[in-house]
Amino acid sequence: MPNEETLTPPVVFVNFAQVMRLKHFNIDLGAQIFLACSDTSRLRILNLILTNGEMCITDLEHILEFTQTKTSRHLLYLKNSGILSSRKINQWVFYQLKDEVLDITRQIFQFLSRDPILQKDQLVFQTLYTNRELSLNKLHIKPTGQPS
Repeated sequence: MPNEETLTPPVVFVNFAQVMRLKHFNIDLGAQIFLACSDTSRLRILNLILTNGEMCITDLEHILEFTQTKTSRHLLYLKNSGILSSRKINQWVFYQLKDEVLDITRQIFQFLSRDPILQKDQLVFQTLYTNRELSLNKLHIKPTGQPS
């Protein structure tokens, strides 16, 4: 016969911030995210933005060694898909993940975190940031992945 301890229901903690973000999540947005993730170039862009908070097109071109046209095309696709938002500072446009896709994007990249290409991209970012060669440096913006 089971004792009282085995009949106690488990305690479940709910992250209400996550529930609120997922409130606007639907099958169409899910399909857009998975379509966006079907391209290696877009995955590389998303990983850099997810890891570092926000990125501008010139920094992405430099890190990924993409042309301006290729980078712009993929950023426009991600923005039109509802995955990225942007803000303009002087002549630079910075792209960041929208709050409503942040959780699912983090989960997707947990599975890809050991990919050598994505690790190399982040290493190039770190090197360029340390050498103060990025727009982030010029505007004194601290990436989210950098220690204080």
